[in-house]
Amino acid sequence: MKKLNKLRWVVAIAAAFFVGLNQQVSAATINNDYALSTSEGSSLRTSNNVIIAHATGTYAPAINNAIFEKRTWYSNGAYVQYIVGDGGKIYRVGAEGYQAWGAGSWANANAPVQIELAQTYSSSEFKQDYITYVNLLRSSAIKYGIPTDVDSSAWCGVKSHLWITNHVWGDHVDPYGYLASHGITKAQFAHDVKYGFSSSGNNVNPTPTPTPKPSTPTDKKAVHVTYALHQKGKKWLNPVKDFGSGSNGFAGVPNSVHDMLYIKVNHGSTKYRVHTKEDGWLPWIKKADKNDTVNGVAGVKGHTIDGVQMYYTTPSGETYQQAYYRSQTTQRANYLGTCADNGTVSGYDSWAGMLGEPLDRLQIHINDNSKY
Repeated sequence: MKKLNKLRWVVAIAAAFFVGLNQQVSAATINNDYALSTSEGSSLRTSNNVIIAHATGTYAPAINNAIFEKRTWYSNGAYVQYIVGDGGKIYRVGAEGYQAWGAGSWANANAPVQIELAQTYSSSEFKQDYITYVNLLRSSAIKYGIPTDVDSSAWCGVKSHLWITNHVWGDHVDPYGYLASHGITKAQFAHDVKYGFSSSGNNVNPTPTPTPKPSTPTDKKAVHVTYALHQKGKKWLNPVKDFGSGSNGFAGVPNSVHDMLYIKVNHGSTKYRVHTKEDGWLPWIKKADKNDTVNGVAGVKGHTIDGVQMYYTTPSGETYQQAYYRSQTTQRANYLGTCADNGTVSGYDSWAGMLGEPLDRLQIHINDNSKY
């Protein structure tokens, strides 16, 4: 098909198509004054897989962007099919179904329509622009048999320039930053493109108002944990409160073996247990009494501890806190990974230690975030 026929075809069907969709996009809103001529623009047809959503990146009228793209399409090597702005107007530059130069070779070859959204500081103007932009993205997708899903994992649908950057090529992240400046989230944008706006500008399928979530308690208590290890074949070591630096910053003796442990907190409650080379995991302990070696401490006298596990329970109504703890072994330099009792530290959530290697140092603190 020759370019002359191509452009006539595009203009001729525009009115029937947009009016037929009953969207707030009509032939009357499309300005063709800055459309590339028959000798301008790419003559390569596109595959019809994606519709690309852009934002211009500068605060300027849409008409200025259209004039610029018309004038510099070749020297600047950049243009798209449509620019939306100036209160809901649409300016045509490139021809639909033919490659634009807007987002790299793959995107250009697979997008029959690419649309720029001009940026404005005016909230009222943005609202008009946004409705037209969303409906033009949606109607273009429907026209070419492309899903109206935004930024799905599939290699078809409506795609932001950010999606192209993340999955194909480039460094642009539009249009989300600009949309966010007017209060439009990614989720809202995806919803609006999927369902569109009626001719009156109302959302066809408004997002349900979510049920308010209970507020997070803000009553955070200072919780201190006191703990001590028993040195195998010797005695109980001095207890440690929370953790610090130097020799007082941990329970245990470097390069030594330990066989019993007790842990207590000044607020809330905790339970703990140890793993020994001789016995495996021993029962949970909820008390802390070094004189009660059955129910008040974890471990068996003379048996080597190589693992520790613990949980802290926050009293009801208070800010949620948990135990953060870590250990070293006699066979490794430096602390092993930090453990969080609710599993929020990836990779080290089950217990502290390295089975088969005697645990020689232990650090613990209770908080709503790790202090290590």
